[in-house]
Amino acid sequence: MMSELANIPWKLIMPLIVLQLILMVIALVDVFRHKKTNGPYVMWIFIIIFVNLVGPILYFVLGRRQA
Repeated sequence: MMSELANIPWKLIMPLIVLQLILMVIALVDVFRHKKTNGPYVMWIFIIIFVNLVGPILYFVLGRRQA
């Protein structure tokens, strides 16, 4: 198990992990500040959290209600 983790190219994966976390936090803050979304906001919270990198992007493209 540990030898498998040592073989992962962390220098390539770490920027994606950081980008995912940043997008997730920004999207979650936006959902909690503006609870008016296209669809139930609880559904968008689950999509943002569980659909990794694509979830926050989907929220900003489809779920965010324009004022």
